[in-house]
Amino acid sequence: MSDTKAPLLSVKNLTIALPEGFDRAHAIQDISYDLNPGEVLCVVGESGSGKSMTANAIMGLLPDYLKPTRGSIDYHGRDLLSLPEEEKRALRGRDIAMVFQEPLSALNPLMTVGEQIDEVMLVHGNTNAAARAARVLELMEYVGLPDPATLRNAYPFRLSGGQRQRIVIAMALALEPSILIADEPTTALDVTTQAQILALIKRIQRAKGMGVIFVTHDFGVVADIADRAIVMEKGLIVEQGTADQVLNHPKHPYTQRLIAAVPHRETERKESNGVEAADEVPLLELRNLNKTYRSSEGLFSKPRVVPAVQDINLVLHRGQTLGVVGESGSGKSTLGRVIMKLLDSDSGQILYHGMDIAPLSQASFRPMRKKIQMIFQDPFASLNPRQTIGRILTDGPLANGVDKTTARKRAEELLARVGLDASAYVRYPHEFSGGQRQRIGIARALMLDPDILIADESVSALDVSVQEQVLRLLRDIQDQLKLGMIFITHDLRIAAQICDQIVVMRRGEVVEMGPPSQIFDAPQNEYTQRLIEAIPGKEWHPEQVIRDLHKESI
Repeated sequence: MSDTKAPLLSVKNLTIALPEGFDRAHAIQDISYDLNPGEVLCVVGESGSGKSMTANAIMGLLPDYLKPTRGSIDYHGRDLLSLPEEEKRALRGRDIAMVFQEPLSALNPLMTVGEQIDEVMLVHGNTNAAARAARVLELMEYVGLPDPATLRNAYPFRLSGGQRQRIVIAMALALEPSILIADEPTTALDVTTQAQILALIKRIQRAKGMGVIFVTHDFGVVADIADRAIVMEKGLIVEQGTADQVLNHPKHPYTQRLIAAVPHRETERKESNGVEAADEVPLLELRNLNKTYRSSEGLFSKPRVVPAVQDINLVLHRGQTLGVVGESGSGKSTLGRVIMKLLDSDSGQILYHGMDIAPLSQASFRPMRKKIQMIFQDPFASLNPRQTIGRILTDGPLANGVDKTTARKRAEELLARVGLDASAYVRYPHEFSGGQRQRIGIARALMLDPDILIADESVSALDVSVQEQVLRLLRDIQDQLKLGMIFITHDLRIAAQICDQIVVMRRGEVVEMGPPSQIFDAPQNEYTQRLIEAIPGKEWHPEQVIRDLHKESI
């Protein structure tokens, strides 16, 4: 009889070299850890820490240019690194399965979701079509998908992000593996959907007794699901222990810095910092603003009418930050685009310095466009990869009649203000990290001296420490320039750090509005209460950890 206490998986001294020209010699170096039966092991770190690299090595999914140079990965007495490719393929899915960060890229867009779950079983030798069909329905029901008999015939693009992630989890569970590797599976999801997926993975892990390796950069997720945690920095494990040890008694300075950067309830709030005089005309005022999406009737489908923005009334003053919070489909990004006039409203008013810009044609609005600028969620997608940063920054001013010398001087001043070296002017977007690209996006938005900044999920894709830096930069810039800012996010914790007022949207409507203290401490609307309840790690208090560390250092 086998020893049930033996690790399911043992990684020993694993080292993977990087090719010449990278910023360090190794992707990961001398990594060692065990995964025990029925355990959730969280691997935490920022982008580039190597946390996903070990997961890919276990699955045999490393790119050709990355080769393990030392160490082993032991699974039931076999070193996964030395197995022939045929045996690795047999293990994948059957014994060790993986849930990826972006389900849409992990699913075949040309196959129904039912066919894709079925294929996992077929590839591994289950030739009984009726048994597979029954198993597909069983799995879809198990992961909480509605109406499996109908949904199995849907294509991935027809499903929501949360539903697609449930399909990927169903595929991973099809052959009841003993190990599940989840690589940032909730990063792109709304907070409520994220909470549902975390609860699902935890329930499955307990019911099946699986070992789970959960890769994440979110300490709130660690607090919710981890039994043990590993913290990685630049390819090295800098700390590991029980979840309580790592979260509440961190020893390594890097872990302490990451925890100090986590948004928390006691973060200083700017409430009522807007410049508001009794006789002052608001910088921006929305009155009964509406926008509805209408799809045309297709051969097999009826036209759809989706109210995206319904009777919105908001006021933004100079120097104020207004947070707009909600899930995907709440209408918050549509609201930002309507204010920018990237989308036309159906009715209502958009008063800019008291003037209604809603009915203006694009030609009439063009002189004012420079005064309302947007910072986008994905800075890499919004920066032209073929243009230098200098060209990206100066194109707008040059198009508005500014001479080259003045535009370049302004660009260099703003690069310095957002914390980038002057050499950035002649470099290209791919030469910068995600946080640096977002700083460039902020600099570009400021090039035309706007009155209003609209930040659309501008930090949601960033690591926690980079996120903190960008939020601090936005606060500093706004304090200096007295801009009005509309900060769109799905994360109430982030909104509380930077916003004077928070607006909560659901299905195109404002369901609650107030200062962060009211929204967090006395939410009136049931939907707001659900958003707060779904925040990962809500029972963990990083602010107390930070205070304790400060006391120890005195």
